Amino acid sequence: MKKIGLSIAASLGSFCLIFHSTCVLAQTDEPPVVSYKQELTVNSAVVEADAEAVSQNQSLETTIEGQVTSVSQLKDVQPTDWAFQALQSLVERYGALAGYPDGTFRGNRAMTRYEFAAAFNAALDQVNELIRTEKENLVSPEDLATLQRLQQEFAVELATWRGRVDALEARTAELEAYQFSTTTKLTGQAIFAVNAGGFDGERIIAPRGAVVSEDQPNPTVIYRASLDLNTSFHGTDLLKIRLVTGSDGITDNAAGFLEPNLGSTLDFSVPGRDSQFSLARLYYTFAPVQDLKVTIGPRIVAPDFVDKNRYASVSFLDFSTQALVSNFILFPRPGGAGAVVDWHPAGGALKLRGIYVSGDATNSFPENQRLIGGGGLQDIRLFPTAGGGADGGLFGDPYQGFLELEYAPSQTFTVRLQYSGGRVFGSSFQGFGVNFDLAVSNQLGVFGRYGYATYPDTTLGDINPNYWMAGVALRDLFVPRALFGIALGQPFIESAVGNATQTNFEAFYNFPVSDNIRITPLIQVITHPANQEANGTIVTGTLRTVFSF
Repeated sequence: MKKIGLSIAASLGSFCLIFHSTCVLAQTDEPPVVSYKQELTVNSAVVEADAEAVSQNQSLETTIEGQVTSVSQLKDVQPTDWAFQALQSLVERYGALAGYPDGTFRGNRAMTRYEFAAAFNAALDQVNELIRTEKENLVSPEDLATLQRLQQEFAVELATWRGRVDALEARTAELEAYQFSTTTKLTGQAIFAVNAGGFDGERIIAPRGAVVSEDQPNPTVIYRASLDLNTSFHGTDLLKIRLVTGSDGITDNAAGFLEPNLGSTLDFSVPGRDSQFSLARLYYTFAPVQDLKVTIGPRIVAPDFVDKNRYASVSFLDFSTQALVSNFILFPRPGGAGAVVDWHPAGGALKLRGIYVSGDATNSFPENQRLIGGGGLQDIRLFPTAGGGADGGLFGDPYQGFLELEYAPSQTFTVRLQYSGGRVFGSSFQGFGVNFDLAVSNQLGVFGRYGYATYPDTTLGDINPNYWMAGVALRDLFVPRALFGIALGQPFIESAVGNATQTNFEAFYNFPVSDNIRITPLIQVITHPANQEANGTIVTGTLRTVFSF
């Protein structure tokens, strides 16, 4: 049905079918017969009309927008009233107009001729639509004759009203075209955490036997702060700049200090080391065509765009163990310069994403022997080394490509199929993965990941690790907006790496203190750290507070 705005100032009473109204129409003895196919349009001839207002009553200020499908919903007009019967005839026969949001008719108010013309214009449009769509049999000849007479009598007012509408539409289109201006929004986050933990036994050793520690770690304070500058030039694009600083990286927590090899460190403690601000993100996202987004930039991190999971992806909100927030074996070189393509055809259930990341794009010297990504002989990524040094540059070693096909047949279930491949230190690698999450109910969710990869020519030979993790999450537990999660996983299943398989367990409870502050106690348990049977179990606890602004 048509909705009439502020300038109409009247609902269906707009037909002037109102008690004691000066706008009541005169009866005709015999209305002329009008063909069903005759289009009811404004007569272009100049018609003299009385411009004097029919009534000086107060204009209605409420916007007419609540759709009414039955006159019985209009509360202040009784079925015995003539106005009720007129409204019933118009609305329920032709669906021409609407009532007020509160369900009242307000038909006992006089209106000007222009207010009448506005409401009458809506009725004309509705009848014309019936005729245009070959439904003229729904309109009686008597009603057509009456409408034609009204059209002639109010031709001047109708023309004025339609002219005003056309002018408003033109101005609205112009405002929409120029209303957006370049804007930059600053957001930030600060993380404070206290961590403590230890291990069973006398020492912790790495996969190839080197001693990691013989001493229990001390309790530590962890911090990280980040500032995001988000700029949009057109309203559909994004330039992101993120600056980050933090404490001592992976050694500021017990799990990272004791087991630096297989992704047990707290993920949120890694960036921004040694209290120095660094550029963590720098990229630009735009939409060249509908349903397609492209991101380019010198500082892109692949897990920001792929391998997402509604229950296990954000280390400052849900799980913190590195190997539980992303597929550990699919991202040997996750950050650098590159590009992302995200295609969501027709807004349907399928999404396709592709990423290319160059790990050392700013270095132009070939055969560079620098270590890339940190680490050493006990590097946590187990980079291939037999092929020699890295080449550097935008398309030189190291680099990584990633493809992900996401299928979400409903709002409660999503599955992602993944492929990863590239070169690191002269040797190629590739991996395959799957990632899913399922909302069993509004509160309960289950999720998991699996991965398989091939790493040739490592210091341990050709290895083919498997990876898996699974967990359960509960939303709104005890308090609204709280999140509880528990997950179990094995980040690097490979017999050539150690004589056991490391297993990671984490449980957390994240609850809000306010809209901007959240507190999370969490516990980590790591059995057979570094895939070594001789290593005792590591247990750590962390109390994390996140301030967002």
